[in-house]
Amino acid sequence: MLAKYWKKIGMVILIVACVFNIMNKLVHKLSLSSEMLSSAQYMYDQQQNETNNENNTN
Repeated sequence: MLAKYWKKIGMVILIVACVFNIMNKLVHKLSLSSEMLSSAQYMYDQQQNETNNENNTN
């Protein structure tokens, strides 16, 4: 019986996995402002590291 319905069972499992993935992303979505702040902090830290590396080599 499983051999007869394997495509339908696989499709149902795939759809359920996609729905859970989408719901998980919606629930744990970061706000735009916090995402922008973390990106700006990362860029600032990278720039500081490069400046420190240049100062240490001179």
